[in-house]
Amino acid sequence: MKLNTNFSLLLLGQSLADIGDVLYTVSVISTVFVLTGSVSVSSFVPFTITASMFISSLLTPILVGKVNLKWLLAGSQIGKTTLLIILGFMFNGLTKSNYYLIFILIGLIALLDGCANPIRQTLIPHYVKHEFLIQANGIAETVTQIIQSVMWFVGSIFLIFMSPQQLVWLVGGLFVIASVILCLLENVKHKTTEPKRKLEQIKEGWITLSNTTVLRKIALIDCFETIAGTVWIAAILYVFVSDALNVDEKWWGFINGSYFIGLIFGSIYCIKCSSFIEEKLGTFIFIGSLAISLATILFSLNRIPMIALLLSLVVGLFGQIKNIPQQTIIQTSVTKGKLATLYTTSGAIVTGIFGISSLLMGILADLLGIRAVFIISGLLLALVSAIVHRNKYLFVTKVKQQE
Repeated sequence: MKLNTNFSLLLLGQSLADIGDVLYTVSVISTVFVLTGSVSVSSFVPFTITASMFISSLLTPILVGKVNLKWLLAGSQIGKTTLLIILGFMFNGLTKSNYYLIFILIGLIALLDGCANPIRQTLIPHYVKHEFLIQANGIAETVTQIIQSVMWFVGSIFLIFMSPQQLVWLVGGLFVIASVILCLLENVKHKTTEPKRKLEQIKEGWITLSNTTVLRKIALIDCFETIAGTVWIAAILYVFVSDALNVDEKWWGFINGSYFIGLIFGSIYCIKCSSFIEEKLGTFIFIGSLAISLATILFSLNRIPMIALLLSLVVGLFGQIKNIPQQTIIQTSVTKGKLATLYTTSGAIVTGIFGISSLLMGILADLLGIRAVFIISGLLLALVSAIVHRNKYLFVTKVKQQE
């Protein structure tokens, strides 16, 4: 696949923004911890970001159709850059008595950031031909996962020789470059319908989802997978490493790294074998969901750290082999004009369920034991594979490239 200019700009601009997001989050968590000395207060940083992105997912449909998609993406990045610069100047005056101000700013940044991912996913089919969608999604996912797997570690290294404020200024530079690059994107034609009331605009994505059979099934799958996936969050996985595997905390990093390596390998496989995968989308989604179900159950029963690494890699590998074809099905199941509201709806569902189920899985881990929650996760994923197998005929690409 030869990358066209617009897709390359989109990928580069969003990648710089994603790198900046990780680095500034690291700096904010560090600052809050230094000011308060409280782990629980520091944990409210990712909670605030997640909650704001959930609200953003609900409100973004109001802007879709009124604002050109390219400028909605670029404008949100410019807004994030402005707020981050304000945050940089604020660092000098932060104390234990006014640290709460930082939560207001990161909430506003996340509010703008919440529309970026669904808009990026919407723009890919505009910039990439139908026959290259699997490869394009694979490349985008590969880059995203590399950033996620590397930058948290890099951010912690940066804090050794940089202050949190200096790290924020570095991120500000990345955000400025990302804003310029996203402004260079070509405008896309996004069909707007007659003016609607705000409530109707918010409901549009939900209506599209409920009226499209394959999207309803994918939404159901996403719900179960999101609940199942919360066992891999840091708090639960850290306890598993300590209590179930009886090894020190460095193995938490090893298992996380193995998982992300699996994601990257899965993305690369989808890029290399896109033509073969496109002929058997339903089969790959089924095999992927079944494999991660079995690997998760085996992970819960295993006591050997090296096997845990291997199983973690398998979960990442087959998770990506399942998710990229599934993403392609979503992008071709409705017209381009409906994709943005559809993605914001999907984002709201996943973000909301993730927040609730993270808390629920933590409670279940205390009540039932750490191994039990991984078994529950594996059984939920087995249910996903059953849903996919029963509805495999639905999982095909449909060329709906009209506006």
